[in-house]
Amino acid sequence: MAQGLPRRVPQARAVDGGTLLPGFVDAHVHLGLADPLALRAGGVAGVDDLGWDRAVAAAWPGTSGFPHVRVAGAFLAAPGGYPADRAWAPAGAVDPVATPADAAPAVARQVAAGASYVKVTLHTGGPVLDDATLAAVVGAARAHRLPVVAHVEGPGQAERALEAGVGRLAHTPWTERLPDAVVEAAAERQVWVSTLDIHGWGAPDVGQERDREVALDNLRRFHTAGGTIAYGTDLGNGPLPVGLNVRELRALAEAGLQAPALLRALTSRPVPGLATFLPGAPPDAGTGSVDLVELLSRATVVADPATDPATASATRPSHPEEGTP
Repeated sequence: MAQGLPRRVPQARAVDGGTLLPGFVDAHVHLGLADPLALRAGGVAGVDDLGWDRAVAAAWPGTSGFPHVRVAGAFLAAPGGYPADRAWAPAGAVDPVATPADAAPAVARQVAAGASYVKVTLHTGGPVLDDATLAAVVGAARAHRLPVVAHVEGPGQAERALEAGVGRLAHTPWTERLPDAVVEAAAERQVWVSTLDIHGWGAPDVGQERDREVALDNLRRFHTAGGTIAYGTDLGNGPLPVGLNVRELRALAEAGLQAPALLRALTSRPVPGLATFLPGAPPDAGTGSVDLVELLSRATVVADPATDPATASATRPSHPEEGTP
């Protein structure tokens, strides 16, 4: 490790003209709504696709020119629940789960398609998984040693996910300010994917700004409580940049993440065979977050012979902390 680089950023090392870091990961994308071939040119070495037609998504890992891809397969939702009612979601993107008895077969279908995560939706705009069915999905995923990722939107849904043992939220909660006790419990038991910039693109909007401020407040307190944050953008949700999103990084800095924490958020899982190259002097623990964001905006993806490309087809994540009761 190059001298001065933040602790817990593995394999960071000085090279001619700059620094090699582990491959940067966008932990929340929808490749069916984006251009996968443009991601590596934009500095993203790995992506977690959190919901699409599982038959289509199964073909993405290992595709030439793509970043390193892990997939969740289809969204598991109550019949008619989000996003079944959205025009952007293809028919195969939602696997309805009506009862606890449906949970294990639904999870098994995603596993058979190569899923590294199980994605559930808890969205109060329509039908939502009941408590028993949600618990059954979490139990079935644990039997396959897979983390459960939840889209939570609406009053009480973040608490329901926490109570059920969901280990990862695809978005920082934004529809309500969570009580401190809930945030502190989540910091002990969950990973939150940032996904802040979806509240900022487009023309100024009072509702979007309110949602953004609520999300920032929740994330600041989660970070202060020691919670684990993964960088993610929900790429495909509106006109987000394909590649590293500087606005997302600035929002993370606004939430209080300094250089070491920003780098940890960007390297939330291994990316076999690929690394991130940053030009210029290596960042260190004293680098300000604003300066680091400027440096990160020039990141590129390069081959990394120090990692084992033979493991690039691995699909299972390693997040033993997720979903701890």
